[in-house]
Amino acid sequence: MNEVLFHLHGVVVTPWKIVGYIGVLMFGGRWVVQLVASRIANRPVMPRTFWYMSMVGSIALLSYFIFGKNDSVGILSNLFPAFTAGYNLWLDLRAKAALNRIGQDSAST
Repeated sequence: MNEVLFHLHGVVVTPWKIVGYIGVLMFGGRWVVQLVASRIANRPVMPRTFWYMSMVGSIALLSYFIFGKNDSVGILSNLFPAFTAGYNLWLDLRAKAALNRIGQDSAST
């Protein structure tokens, strides 16, 4: 995956770089999602999409830094965000499941 796909304005693009670019776009784009959600709610919110984008971005960047670039600084800088995003996503999904159970319990009474 290190073969050169094309050159773009002096930048050599390989499949691993595309994986890295996708990770950067997802990881950075999550803040746009958060901004739009907060603007709609008129208060600070962290939508579930933010955590999904964090996970995808972190995993893509970890893959790039592990397999494409073999860069320990990049690996370490993306391990913690991946763990944090996964944990927050798990908390969010667990809270939603609890709310669904409460809603089902009150509907059946």
